[in-house]
Amino acid sequence: MSIGKGTIVALVAGMLIAASTVSTGFAAAKPAATDVRFGMQDQATRFVVELSEPVGFQIFTLPDPYRVVIDMSEVAWRLSGETANVGRGVVSGFRYGLFRPGTTRIVLDVNKPVRVKRSFLLPPSGDQGHRFVLDLEPVTPATFDDEARLTAIETPASALEKPPEKPSQTSSVEKSAGFSPDMQVRKPPVPDMGKAAARVGPRVVVIDPGHGGVDPGAIGHGGTREKAIALAAALEIKEQLEATGRYKAIMTRDRDIFIRLRDRVALARDAGADLFISIHADSIGSAKVKGASVYTLSENASDKEAEKLAAKENKADIIAGVNLAQENPEVTDILIDLAQRESMNEGARFANMLIGELRRATGTLQKSHRFAGFAVLKAPDVPSVLLEMGYLSNPTEEKNLKSKAHRRKLAVAIVQAIDRYFAHHDQLSRS
Repeated sequence: MSIGKGTIVALVAGMLIAASTVSTGFAAAKPAATDVRFGMQDQATRFVVELSEPVGFQIFTLPDPYRVVIDMSEVAWRLSGETANVGRGVVSGFRYGLFRPGTTRIVLDVNKPVRVKRSFLLPPSGDQGHRFVLDLEPVTPATFDDEARLTAIETPASALEKPPEKPSQTSSVEKSAGFSPDMQVRKPPVPDMGKAAARVGPRVVVIDPGHGGVDPGAIGHGGTREKAIALAAALEIKEQLEATGRYKAIMTRDRDIFIRLRDRVALARDAGADLFISIHADSIGSAKVKGASVYTLSENASDKEAEKLAAKENKADIIAGVNLAQENPEVTDILIDLAQRESMNEGARFANMLIGELRRATGTLQKSHRFAGFAVLKAPDVPSVLLEMGYLSNPTEEKNLKSKAHRRKLAVAIVQAIDRYFAHHDQLSRS
């Protein structure tokens, strides 16, 4: 069976496994993925996932860059040790993780256009259990595009973008913020920048742990994944914020799941956020560089490093195998208008206060306030910053960021900066 650009090539293969219920009333455990391996057969590259039980799956491809995306029923990853994300044959690398409730996604990076020669499930045999098998073979770019035109009408890629059938699987944090996996960013309204001063009740702060699920983010000197550090730090920040009684803290994710950039922005706007803080930890070529930095939105990058970082972070949806071909321009390129400029100014004001607190608490880079066109900071009516807590490529900083005590120190500094920021707003509203 052939595949093409943005096209599903295998609608549900094998039966979708419904969660069974045992006599005690508890749901059965999810299927487990226990091993991943590659092999070669003539010109074909074989990709195999060892499973504890059969799963349903869908497969499609995406161009620019070429990728093969496998969506299967949600599985628990129980690999022995840390599987290196390197491939073989036409596959240069791969990623895996929870894409949305009920769906696990595997993204194969391929170094040329390919098609699925075959895909199937194998039943247990001998000492081997259930196996998902995918064979890929190279094709010409013209063949890839031709097949996309022939099959796109019959099986559009948008079929994969449906929300989960069981909304009850959405996390408690996502529910509280009105989040759904198919959330769209609306056309920006004319915002009221005085809403923070007029708010009755606690301020709303949205904390955005970067990356997640199929998108691991940066990989540290010792193998630490940015997505895990960002989530741990965000949970600590939420705890410290809510302990004050002055803030309602909402997280864009509270577990290891992929969230689209546009949905992170939409969640903040729908929650009526007074402030948006995206939490990250970078990794670069030098193991000597260390220190926190804060980024705010700008039409022009402050330096080449900021420009490169923004470009990398803005590819999060591509990394997770999201089809961006038919996105509304209002979603992919929100215009920076006068209202957004005011939000940018507010974001910059908070960034300066945050840098001051971080410098005293944990240390910062010498050039600690930078700016670039980060997609996740483009809410037109919410002051937003992106915090790089440090560099996972630095062994000392990686060790610190894995420490709960260090993350608590960071969280306390962030809360103090937030207090200063809103105190400044309250003073202006009284004058």
